[in-house]
Amino acid sequence: MTHSPLRPPYAEALAQSGMLTRLAAFDAHVAGTPPLGLDLPDSDIGLLCHAPDPHRFAAAVWAACRDLPGFAMWQWQGRDRPVVARFHCAGWLFELFGQARPVAEQLGWRHFAIERRLLALGGEPLRAAVMARRHAGAKTEPAFAQVLGLAGDPYAALLTLEGLDDEALRLRISASTKRAGVSASPFVVRSTKGDQPS
Repeated sequence: MTHSPLRPPYAEALAQSGMLTRLAAFDAHVAGTPPLGLDLPDSDIGLLCHAPDPHRFAAAVWAACRDLPGFAMWQWQGRDRPVVARFHCAGWLFELFGQARPVAEQLGWRHFAIERRLLALGGEPLRAAVMARRHAGAKTEPAFAQVLGLAGDPYAALLTLEGLDDEALRLRISASTKRAGVSASPFVVRSTKGDQPS
């Protein structure tokens, strides 16, 4: 995991922010690159929330975050009009995303969950290969797609792996890392499908 010497590890910053407690009524979950060990110095801490009532969510975010540096909040115009907020805390940029869908059904969580499974199965060789693409300028989902040889839209392509069992994913990772000249992880890792952060 990469973090600036001027800011603490993401878990410490998250604890300092108190956001998981403040937004507990909205089933807040941490997602994105820091929990995966794929963050770069400019990465943010993302929190996904279930917000069937956007006005109630916005009011809660306003009450909790309005005095934090760089606070801004807006609502998307498309689809179910999620509410997004950003602010700085403990040296990190935070981004909150509140959507009417339950967190487990949100695209951001689904991408995070399959990436977590892949990294648990592929180990350090896969993480290093993805990070090499990240350092070259690729965003997270395109980086995974490049490493795994997934064609087409990387965001949609990554979700096609959700239904595969761990053995099928291991084979996919092994074939991809061999093509790239990287050894696959020798460790056998238990299934992580369906795990959720506490």
